[in-house]
Amino acid sequence: MGLSYKARRRWSLVLLLIGLPLYIAAALFVVSLFERPPFWLELLVYIFLGFLWMLPFRFVFLGIGKADPDRTTQKTGD
Repeated sequence: MGLSYKARRRWSLVLLLIGLPLYIAAALFVVSLFERPPFWLELLVYIFLGFLWMLPFRFVFLGIGKADPDRTTQKTGD
C-alpha cells in the first residue's frame, strides 16, 4: 500500500524544507574535503549531486502538482 496524496504532499514539503538544505550542506562539506577541481568539473559534480538527492524520493513527488485524485467532489465558489 502506497502513501496517500495528503501524506505525499506533507512528506514532499518536509523533504524540500528540511532534507534538501541538509543534503546541500552535506554535499558542500564532502566536496570541500578534496582539492578544488577545475570550474567545469566542479559544476558537473554539483549538477550530478543535485539530481542524485531526488532519486530515492521520486515516488513522493510523483503527482504532487496535480489535483487530489482521492477527492470525489469539487466545491464551487458559492
